[in-house]
Amino acid sequence: MRALLAFTGSRGDAQPGILLARALRERGHDVTLALAPNLVTFAHDHGVAAVPFGRDTADLLEAQRTDHRFASRDPRARLRALFELQRRGVPEQLEDLRTLAPGHDLVVAGMAGEEVAESVARSLGLPFAAVHFFPIQPNSAVPVVPVRWAYRVPGFVHRWGWSALARARAAALAPVLPATPRQGAATTRIQAYDPRLFAGVRQQFPGPFTGFLIDMDGFLSTTAASGPPPPSTRPRSSATSLESWLDAGTAPIYVGFGSMDVGDPAAFVAMLREVCARRGRRLLLASGWATIPTGFDDSVAIVDQVDHARVLPRCIAAVHHGGAGTTAAALRAGVPQVICSVQADQPYWGQALQRLGLAATMPAKNLTTERLDALLDQVANPDVVARAATYAITVATDGVERTADAIEALVDTAQFHTAGRQP
Repeated sequence: MRALLAFTGSRGDAQPGILLARALRERGHDVTLALAPNLVTFAHDHGVAAVPFGRDTADLLEAQRTDHRFASRDPRARLRALFELQRRGVPEQLEDLRTLAPGHDLVVAGMAGEEVAESVARSLGLPFAAVHFFPIQPNSAVPVVPVRWAYRVPGFVHRWGWSALARARAAALAPVLPATPRQGAATTRIQAYDPRLFAGVRQQFPGPFTGFLIDMDGFLSTTAASGPPPPSTRPRSSATSLESWLDAGTAPIYVGFGSMDVGDPAAFVAMLREVCARRGRRLLLASGWATIPTGFDDSVAIVDQVDHARVLPRCIAAVHHGGAGTTAAALRAGVPQVICSVQADQPYWGQALQRLGLAATMPAKNLTTERLDALLDQVANPDVVARAATYAITVATDGVERTADAIEALVDTAQFHTAGRQP
């Protein structure tokens, strides 16, 4: 099998694609992994070959942060800004994938850029698989508005809302995305998350449900032995220092916001220091894409990134933005979570985990020293701690392999139907 994997977006969007490409290559398949240009080096430095497609996602995130229309009081201005954001980078993605796709047996994409990749696959008559990290398809199980009261709204309202969002996104993309027929080669939507977090969703989607694509062996948190440490990852000496720091004191509070904007980095760090000092806890901060100097002292460790599988079980709580990957890693580690959502699917994870008593949540923009302290009080409750530990035992860890199985099955099905049509 020759597979084209197209995973654009932030690092959290790309990591599942890298893990999946590695798994398929280990099974003997020929894989072309296409990532946003700014993440190609990240894959290479972990021994996974990749090629660029589309635009640099760091530039796209910066464009979103600096577009003042998103804060406008005029809803029409906000809507225009949102539609333009949906289209940004699509022509470049189309051009690159049209060049890459010929000669492959199927196309696989994540949620970011899914429509572009599916359009290219259909134009070539290739099977297409979308890897969904969240139940984004129209359904009546997941509230379309990620707030507590929405669970009391009838399910048909949620389905209508998700359908309306899908139509709005299609309308936003229509000027730059060519229409392609829906009939033809096989298509599947792989549900790569734990459906137990969203009651009723398993009955509404055909699946397959594979579980989270968890980096269980810390593959993406260490530098490949064959190359020098990349700028985006911490040096080996930092890894050694972090281990020593963890060994030298009590369990810290982990904080990490990945590629999300944390506002004023100095003020953000000062708030975290104050909260942890109030609680008599040490702070472990993974700075991600924020411009925060790294370093260690007795009470604070600041590093670029951590191996979630190894580090989170040693923490008392995890404060993060609610990305699917970080949420999954914290669930697997059995650590209570404080989810401070910024955008996209993050508030949905916060609400889902809070509803199950596994986390507390609040939009990051509303965060203050007092509010973060109160959220940490909530997840320090012994009942929350016990539920998180119990849930961790049941989290599946074979999501990457099961997703690879689903992709192989899609190609087998497509080849079977093709052979059946031959005279």
